[in-house]
Amino acid sequence: MKIPAQIINQLKENFSVDIPAFEESHKQTVPVSIRLNPLKPACSFTFDKQVPWTSNAFYLTERPIFTNDPLFHAGCYYVQEASSMFVEQAFTQTIDTSKPLIVLDACAAPGGKSTLLASLLGEESLLVSNEVISTRVPVLTHNMANWGSINNMVTNNDPQDFSRLPNFFDVMVVDAPCSGSGLFRKQDDAIEHWSEENVNHCSLRQQRILTDLLPALKQDGILIYSTCSYSVEENENMCDYLCEKFSLEPIKLKTLTEWGVTETQSDKQKAFGYRFFPHLTKGEGFFLACFKKKVTEEHNVNRNQHKLFTKISADEDAAVKKSINADNLDFVKFYDDICGFHKGSSYAVNKITSALKIKKLPLHIGRLKGKDFIPHPYLAYQNRMNSDVIKVDVDASTALQYLRKQPFLLPDATKGFSLLTYKGFNLGWLKNLGNRINNYYPADWRILKEVF
Repeated sequence: MKIPAQIINQLKENFSVDIPAFEESHKQTVPVSIRLNPLKPACSFTFDKQVPWTSNAFYLTERPIFTNDPLFHAGCYYVQEASSMFVEQAFTQTIDTSKPLIVLDACAAPGGKSTLLASLLGEESLLVSNEVISTRVPVLTHNMANWGSINNMVTNNDPQDFSRLPNFFDVMVVDAPCSGSGLFRKQDDAIEHWSEENVNHCSLRQQRILTDLLPALKQDGILIYSTCSYSVEENENMCDYLCEKFSLEPIKLKTLTEWGVTETQSDKQKAFGYRFFPHLTKGEGFFLACFKKKVTEEHNVNRNQHKLFTKISADEDAAVKKSINADNLDFVKFYDDICGFHKGSSYAVNKITSALKIKKLPLHIGRLKGKDFIPHPYLAYQNRMNSDVIKVDVDASTALQYLRKQPFLLPDATKGFSLLTYKGFNLGWLKNLGNRINNYYPADWRILKEVF
């Protein structure tokens, strides 16, 4: 692997990086790390050691075939690069998570940081996971539904659309699109696509994203900015831009020496940044910085807001309460779906739904078709199911047949809807018609090929 000379020279001059060690680390095997879901923690693999800056996260001794593990499809864990989990430190060190919060993950797909944030927030808080690129929204929606939290919704909006929500969010996480040099070791084509021109292009795009988003951050709100780039133009220089243009106040984080994280400061404003180098930390290249917003501007708000919710009927209410524990939840009709959210987040959900393009609400429950209740696929991953919901636990082979939407037999299954489970963890719905089984696992989610 030939790392571009421009990056090598910049790292050597600005950060006194041990270049031979840095280059040697890029020849090493990429570490594999997962983060357990605190709502349903389970894993079939052998842990090496814990990721030190993150709770519930571990390195594995080798990379397994995750596609063949039903627990992966049940949302019991998320496969995430270890360095990027440092967002947890930024979040917990700067924010009081004991109170309800409204949080935006502005560039959220495929969902690593969003699932992490959802686990750090209580049910009364609300996390908005936004992705501007439409083709990336389905995987984000799937991963957030799979995680099973009821404090999250998914949107598909351009950053400028958030001007409709001025001074609204307590926290913004912006993992900005970047030139990707921190992923040279992980992605084979990253070096081929890297250029100084692309670094400059990404820097300008990052400025536009932040300029569009920051009016929606409250006064005293927290911005967590990150990239997977080594370039100063996308990292420390961007910190200077934020401090100078928006009067943001840099925040210093605490790190432990044994983590191997490199603290930096920007050239002009001396803003603190935190760099991950693969020869010093067990992870890929990563940069993060935190800021507090001190100035709130006046904004003109478009009052022509739309309303997508309607009330549910008495029959729909009865069907919901027969299926799930409805404590502290409000219910609405969202198009044809019966949906819900925590009463504590009701104002925020309604406000966001009136301003943005919604792809997923916190809780999709199902719909009535005549007198029959058809459960929503997302409902399978929630932990609020009533005890009288029928479950069928199967072995790994049958679970994988279900996930591939291949024919399988359940001779003792009760007629009607059931939840298929593996080791007690929900995989999805099926309906036993007596002479056949209808598989309600979404076709877009199915395992498409055999992996060995």
